[in-house]
Amino acid sequence: MVQLPDPIREGLERGWKVVNAPAAQPDVRCDVLIIGTGAGGGIAAELMSKAGLDVVLLEEGMLKSSRDFKMREADAYPQLYQESAARKTKDKGINILQGRTVGGSTTVNWTSSFRTPHPTLAYWNEKFGLADYTPEKLVPFFLEAEQRLNVSAWLTPPNENNDLLRRGAAKLGIPAAAILRNVRNCWNLGYCGMGCPTNAKQSMLVSTIPVAMDKGARLFTRCQAKQLELADGKIKSVLVQPLDAPGLAPDGNPFRITAKHVILSGGAINSPALLMRSKAPDPHGTLGRRTFLHPVVISSALMDQKVEGFMGAPQTIYTDHFLDTQPIDGPMGFKLEAPPLHPVLFASTVHGFGSMHADIMGKFDRTHALLALMRDGFHPDSPGGRVELRSDGSPVLDYPLNDYLFAAARRAFLAMAEIQFAAGAKTVYPVHEQAGGYTSWGQAKAAIETLPMKPLLTRVVSAHVMGGCGLAADAKRGVTRPDGRHWQIENLSIFDGSLFPTSIGANPQLSIYGIVTKLGEALAEQLSGKKVSLV
Repeated sequence: MVQLPDPIREGLERGWKVVNAPAAQPDVRCDVLIIGTGAGGGIAAELMSKAGLDVVLLEEGMLKSSRDFKMREADAYPQLYQESAARKTKDKGINILQGRTVGGSTTVNWTSSFRTPHPTLAYWNEKFGLADYTPEKLVPFFLEAEQRLNVSAWLTPPNENNDLLRRGAAKLGIPAAAILRNVRNCWNLGYCGMGCPTNAKQSMLVSTIPVAMDKGARLFTRCQAKQLELADGKIKSVLVQPLDAPGLAPDGNPFRITAKHVILSGGAINSPALLMRSKAPDPHGTLGRRTFLHPVVISSALMDQKVEGFMGAPQTIYTDHFLDTQPIDGPMGFKLEAPPLHPVLFASTVHGFGSMHADIMGKFDRTHALLALMRDGFHPDSPGGRVELRSDGSPVLDYPLNDYLFAAARRAFLAMAEIQFAAGAKTVYPVHEQAGGYTSWGQAKAAIETLPMKPLLTRVVSAHVMGGCGLAADAKRGVTRPDGRHWQIENLSIFDGSLFPTSIGANPQLSIYGIVTKLGEALAEQLSGKKVSLV
């Protein structure tokens, strides 16, 4: 068996300062505390460390490496995801996939890399006064992030699951294109969502965090930021609670971290929740509101040939046809992609039960899937959701599903079914509790047009959480200033997807990388007097 290099193990052997859920820990001091190690926290960690600042990283999840990634769903979901990959909205209407490990969602995402679409940036400028967030002004920072993380064209032919999207769209005259990926020397295995076993994916786990650790950053794992302790408009200290092995319960005594500056990168559910637990100022009622998900509906199809959607790069073809043909503030548009298919995730998402469900699973190797990623947040009837706290202080997202969104879901089911039949599908199964299997486009069209579009009947999922601490040119419209600083808390910056005033309309990881590069370089210079960059 080939023994691959493991940068995490090698770093630990070099003496990285990693503390795992300490039972007893004296209070800690540093220049910069970064809460969360995902896309925002990872970029910030490299930049702050390069500036010579004393950095502490705080992560709820565990530190895992490629040797721990065994391409098994039963291992990956409990260890690497929030709530074992079963985080749900308040009414259980949407299942949310979010990472909970060192590297955050970048450790488990499917590598799809898109710059922030131009219409999204134009809308932010118009509605939120973000004049510095133009394509031209962001280009240098996207280029830095792309070079640093090897975001590049994927030249390997798509697997059959993705190529069916390409072929079906082509037959209907719908343009489709290849997706850029942040990988290096990829083995084309197809198990990106379970952690990359070959270190090909250029996640924060193997890119920016090792740089920060080599420069002396300290990493605390299985440690939850419980509260920002505030006084006189500043964070005086952060109360930290070590967690047990599953990461579900307190284990050990709380301790405090005192930092000159705090960067909150917990993601667009946990970041607003921490501010809410801390009773952070919210004079205009914007905290935790306008949280967006790119709600996703799915269509599966049975093909004559083997599809084996679990093999090969997971998501390499897309079409924006159904975004580009809608005004951004008109009917909700959607992006189509072909997700990977793995048995546990597929079985828990696909509709039906008993013999129908068993029949679908029995033909798993011939099953194709499309997803429609809906662009929320640009219309008065798309206000998104609201982060709330349960009685124990844990967060939950209330995201009502309304007629405006369900109209888009119906159009998405129709579009996906038509493409699947054009690609040769024998039977199409819209993932809806009252849908059957349809053997012709005409039959599917008639059925989809009459399906009751309601929560829990229509299966909705999401892997993209954005907003809740939105950027804006004034405090009435957002939680954070255009430079990422909190409007009312002097020594707090927020660097994650919660900054976005709307959804992106594309997979958000590269948007976070580019925007946090812009914000992080400016903050590093303010704090240290040194100019730094990712490259």
